[in-house]
Amino acid sequence: MQSDMIDPFGRAITYLRVSVTDRCDFRCTYCMAEDMTFLPKKDLLSLEELDRLTTVFVEKGVKKLRLTGGEPLVRKNIMHLVRQISRHLDSGALEELTLTTNGSLLSRFAAELADCGVKRINVSLDTLDTDKFRQITRWGSLDRVMAGIDAAQAAGIHIKLNAVALKNFNEFEIPELLRFAHGRGMDLTVIETMPMGEIDGDRTDQYLPLSLLRASLERLFTLSDIPFKTGGPARYVEVAETGGRLGFITPMTHNFCESCNRVRLTCTGTLYMCLGQEDAADLRTPLRVSEGNERVSAAIDEAIGRKPKGHDFVIDRRTRRPAVSRHMSVTGG
Repeated sequence: MQSDMIDPFGRAITYLRVSVTDRCDFRCTYCMAEDMTFLPKKDLLSLEELDRLTTVFVEKGVKKLRLTGGEPLVRKNIMHLVRQISRHLDSGALEELTLTTNGSLLSRFAAELADCGVKRINVSLDTLDTDKFRQITRWGSLDRVMAGIDAAQAAGIHIKLNAVALKNFNEFEIPELLRFAHGRGMDLTVIETMPMGEIDGDRTDQYLPLSLLRASLERLFTLSDIPFKTGGPARYVEVAETGGRLGFITPMTHNFCESCNRVRLTCTGTLYMCLGQEDAADLRTPLRVSEGNERVSAAIDEAIGRKPKGHDFVIDRRTRRPAVSRHMSVTGG
């Protein structure tokens, strides 16, 4: 079925990312300040409201739905929502239900996720060094993440690792991460750090253009561009030496907006039409003032009608201010 949601530039919106919580059990240095202030629980949509909203999107043509956070698996009773949404997989209305996680709780939930029809997940992993992992996540345990990866693979879930490329932190570890991922049958995607939210450091000190990273990798590996797509913004290469896939997400050095097919829903019912723009639409109010979904559907249509052509990310050493004030954990990447 063709999507009912066509933006002003003729792009069909078929991919919805839903941040089910802004909370996380890590405090990754490029994502959050250590002393974060989280949303009051009363502002959050209930699981029932999230199910109702996502159902409206599926009925309007969304084919791929990704649950994000914060860390989605810290949301209380999250598996109830996953099981509810999975009915759209059973009906064929939804083609894929997936999530992005830090992996810390995967060992607990992997088998049930697989039972709900989740076949593929993204796990954020920036280093294989235990001490550096603790440093970058502030609170995280690498052993727990590795146990989660083991559990997910045992449940038959395909994993893609996401690593944020950070200058002077992990830029020289990417070859090791690549060999680890491909050795376990996992894809790896590297991501440029994005200027979102006030953090405790200076992003200009972290920023590593992936064009430089690719050039250094090509001294070790044979990389061939391939047309493989997962519905997201990554551009993939095949690594001849490992036979695996490596993705690059380059919001800073290569704007990937021309084929954007996605919108983002936060845990408060705010719809962001673009990760890199502040413009948003309130869906919580029409959701809560009506029994039916007509007002919600109309609010979605109005919002899609002003989806921008692209983002305006820039890392600016002069102002040292983020391009977007909200933290990545609010919109879920």
